[in-house]
Amino acid sequence: MSRHSPFLMSDRQSVEAIEFRQAMRNLASGVSIVATGTALGRRGLTVSSITSLCMEPPCLLVGINASSETHNTILANGAFGVSLLSGNQQDLALRFAGRHGADGVHRFDTALWEQGILDVPVLQSAVCVLECVLHHHQVVGTHGIFIGRVIATRSAEGNPLINFRGELRTLPCG
Repeated sequence: MSRHSPFLMSDRQSVEAIEFRQAMRNLASGVSIVATGTALGRRGLTVSSITSLCMEPPCLLVGINASSETHNTILANGAFGVSLLSGNQQDLALRFAGRHGADGVHRFDTALWEQGILDVPVLQSAVCVLECVLHHHQVVGTHGIFIGRVIATRSAEGNPLINFRGELRTLPCG
């Protein structure tokens, strides 16, 4: 006798995308920039779909639209940096989300970046930086799921930027 559900995933109809989006707006999540590449090949984007996955080995999971330049550049480079943004970095989050018309390497023009130990772009003023080597990649629907093994971290002071109900907000820290 199988311990699995007798229903296959295809036996049930999914909710509509708009209904799912509305439900997920109620999940507060941190806002980060995921970046990779060097010089004119740098690419990055704003994400709020990052979570820790396991401690042994230390890994995180990030979802990135498969049609983005950053998705394919991470696959080509095999490494990426995650810069967790602070509450005063809303403009940077919007810039890397494509709201200010900047794309490609030009998204990096308005802030101070450095190349981390994995030679990936990391934001100097981030609340936290995590540098990852690509451990696993899987495409599900419209997005690629990247599992990164964390090689280096750096933390600083600051209140985190979060996305809640479609708005960028900050959490006050004690």
